[in-house]
Amino acid sequence: MSEARKIIQVHSADNVLVALQDLAAGDTVVWKEQSYTLLEPIPAKHKFTTVNIAAGNAITMYGVLVGKAKQDLPVGVRISTENITHASGTFSLHERRTGWHIPDTSQWQQKTFNGYHRADGSVGTANYWLVIPLVFCENRNIEVIREALLEELGYARVKKYNQFTQHLAKLYQSGADTAAILETDYVATEITNGKSPLFPNIDGIKFLTHDGGCGGIRQDAQTLCGLLAGYITHPNVAGATILSLGCQNAQVTMLQEEINKRDKEFAKPLFILEQQKLGTETTLVSTAIKQTFAGLVEANKNKRKPAPLSKLCIGLECGGSDGFSGISANPAIGYTSDLLVALGGSVILSEFPELCGVEQELSDRCVDENKAKRFMHLMQTYNAKAEEAGSGFYMNPSPGNIKDGLITDAIKSAGAAKKGGTSPVADVLDYPEKVHKPGLNLLCTPGNDVESTTAEVGSGATVVLFTTGLGTPTGNPIAPVVKLSTNTVLYERMKDIIDINTGTIIEGKETIEEAGERILNYVIEVASGNIQVSAVRNGQDDFIPWKRGVSL
Repeated sequence: MSEARKIIQVHSADNVLVALQDLAAGDTVVWKEQSYTLLEPIPAKHKFTTVNIAAGNAITMYGVLVGKAKQDLPVGVRISTENITHASGTFSLHERRTGWHIPDTSQWQQKTFNGYHRADGSVGTANYWLVIPLVFCENRNIEVIREALLEELGYARVKKYNQFTQHLAKLYQSGADTAAILETDYVATEITNGKSPLFPNIDGIKFLTHDGGCGGIRQDAQTLCGLLAGYITHPNVAGATILSLGCQNAQVTMLQEEINKRDKEFAKPLFILEQQKLGTETTLVSTAIKQTFAGLVEANKNKRKPAPLSKLCIGLECGGSDGFSGISANPAIGYTSDLLVALGGSVILSEFPELCGVEQELSDRCVDENKAKRFMHLMQTYNAKAEEAGSGFYMNPSPGNIKDGLITDAIKSAGAAKKGGTSPVADVLDYPEKVHKPGLNLLCTPGNDVESTTAEVGSGATVVLFTTGLGTPTGNPIAPVVKLSTNTVLYERMKDIIDINTGTIIEGKETIEEAGERILNYVIEVASGNIQVSAVRNGQDDFIPWKRGVSL
């Protein structure tokens, strides 16, 4: 590897460099004709100082303040939680800075994707039926309905480990000891569900169980109904069956109000059953099964048809981030974001704790002052509530993040924000509001990747681009979650959950722009149903509503 590929400076104003491979103490590396002798080992993804930094002075990366030195730092030392502390810049209302370099989209101007067209003009990338409890009391009945429908209709997951368990049982019965059982390797065999889906134009039936709907505060119930309404009105959803107990906080009328907020002319099949009115479990479950089956018959009549790329809405997400996230995968999908915005589509950037330190840039990019003020208010209010609970944004990085080079929240945030590209901020949304405008939308959510992905889809994302440096299987019940690795080592190690490798950027084999274009082409194939992403193939149906308490 050449010297230029051993290290990289992310921004010309930075006083740290990033190691692209493990570097040893005593190594001398060169960046732009300046040589640096390392005073200690620098693991890949970590950063080392390029100037002498006095205690209390700024650490700069991505061109912004990301920390301050706890002690005097000479040139060539690794920054760590021991020698620097989180710090981020202040922000205030400035003038609008909405100019951006619009990328060339000529090769996609005439392209379409094949999606499911809805009565409200939206276009889905999939076609699902939902079965949802309004309250956790109905979760057990939801499970009974799941057992009754999935296998019989051909939507059950492949039980690929059952035969392995049967094999272990036979070994035990034949007298094998624990050591022999532990030495037994799993051998993949060709297994099918045994039944093809009865309804070929329906991708599946999804069951959104949760632990909300009652108890807690009334705001929790309202917010939950808003999220569920976002899923019911979602372009990837054909219709829904709702189970209500009857006495819970999340009343049916509340759900109907939230649906009306999102789609005043709502025309999808919606079956609502209340157990306390219907009586016996048998009546409730059998009625739900009958009505769901009838809804599936109608939903199956909808077939994929061409739609312009402007009908796509992409969620931008990261989880299990590493020191390469802000250098490879995040800026790559940021360029994909810019391409889609230029084509008239919508993108969603969320995870507000991971925008700490870049508030000024994002607020300046808002198309008007009201949106800038709303963004800053949401950030300030959220962080203040976190600090009241004893855990501000500065505590967002996980142990895995820190181990892989994301030492402070500001470092993590500056890299995470790259997912949003460079286009103007068209709108600022609070959870669980729905996207109504094309362009870049900021959505207030936690940094928790499942809560945030759940929220992005609830706000309208029909495909999610999810970057990871450490590896995570996160998916969603109704929207394909495309997993992108920040480095090739991860891609090779976890190919069963990773769809796209952007480690090519780190290796110098591909530019950020080339990777972004490749990703957009992949999204078009996924949106058309031509590619089944790993999260869908693995049945990774993660769904966690956010209670508006403190979650980072």
